[in-house]
Amino acid sequence: MKLIDLAKVIRSKNAGPTTLTLDILFNDEAGYQRALNSPSLQPQAIAPLYGLKPEQVELIPYAPAMAIKISMDRKVVAGNPGDRDVYGAQQHGPLLEIEI
Repeated sequence: MKLIDLAKVIRSKNAGPTTLTLDILFNDEAGYQRALNSPSLQPQAIAPLYGLKPEQVELIPYAPAMAIKISMDRKVVAGNPGDRDVYGAQQHGPLLEIEI
């Protein structure tokens, strides 16, 4: 099953000029637990999707909201030359097809 089938929201945004966050909110507890325990959402699996090292990716579960936040370094500081998404709002795409 793909992540997009389990989550009701998958979005990205800046968390400052050098950090990007990916928010995943789930439809139900079963989907949240399945994703949380999946190797596909661990830093070792997410980092290559964004050209980063695993230590640059942090997974932050938040059970009361059935949500997972993934925080990572931006490759280009927001607003610098070469930045194609100054708000970080279009960076969640690689997550959509992840198999959980």
